[in-house]
Amino acid sequence: MAIIFRQVVFPPLAGVDATAPDGAVIGVIGENGSGKSALLRLAAGLAKPASGAVEASEPRRLLGPDDALDFSPVAVLAMEHTLARHDALERARTAVALDRLRRAGATVLLVSHEEELLLQLADEVWWLDGGALAGRGDPAVMLRAYAGHIARRVREWGAAAVPMAPRWRRGDGRVRVENLELLGESGQPAGVVRSGELVVVRATLRVERAVAEPVAGMMIRSRAGMNVYGTNSELEGIKLGPCAAGEVLVLDFAFRCELCAGEYTLTVASHDPDGVWHDWLEDAVAFSVSDSRYTAGVANLRAQVSWTKHGGTGFSL
Repeated sequence: MAIIFRQVVFPPLAGVDATAPDGAVIGVIGENGSGKSALLRLAAGLAKPASGAVEASEPRRLLGPDDALDFSPVAVLAMEHTLARHDALERARTAVALDRLRRAGATVLLVSHEEELLLQLADEVWWLDGGALAGRGDPAVMLRAYAGHIARRVREWGAAAVPMAPRWRRGDGRVRVENLELLGESGQPAGVVRSGELVVVRATLRVERAVAEPVAGMMIRSRAGMNVYGTNSELEGIKLGPCAAGEVLVLDFAFRCELCAGEYTLTVASHDPDGVWHDWLEDAVAFSVSDSRYTAGVANLRAQVSWTKHGGTGFSL
């Protein structure tokens, strides 16, 4: 028999109304505190809702992360991060066991943060958010929507200035870098930006002693230290000098941050055209790029894929 949640209220769950059919594995995703544990306790018959009703056949079982893998016959099996500590062999055995339970008509609710596991095992995915069912459907579609939600949450969390903390700093001090910021689309400082977002690297430089022709530049590096992108005022055809002591230069390097999700650093420098450093701040600011989908590498080239299929001779089994 299917398991049915009828307008269930059981904090933090608030009015959940859904049916998990028999013979199905339902993946359950959501942030911590969204109601995943509460849903499983109700499904396993270990708790009663404050209001509403839960309808399910017996027997029911809950398996937690520290429980033995018991896949004996059951009508409803609730699994809460049960495979988190198990190796590839146990996971493969679990996939076979769950398929047997599915074929016998059991309903399985599987809570996990592991996308690959859910794509492998789940027939459907439920997304809980703030105690409500935010969405349900095809695992790939729901996991993509959830990843977009998490990327937005990470972006909001990282919406704050990141102080300069250079790995090293060198130069003769004729020009001094006073500040380096990464600004997001809102124009506000950000420690996390979205892949493809319009950003500005803003460098503020103070001239301590007169310089004839300062050159100011920036470099983005990957976490592994690989140069990703760099430019400077000379390369861009901009003349900054001559500059007198006390003057302040503010340079904005604006671009779309077409980088893959990951961690990066900003290096900034002021120097003479012949390369003599005034002030060089290596890996001065760290920032992250988030995205709603996985891409490999560093540059996010956003390929558009098209395909055709040509004739064949058929196949047989």
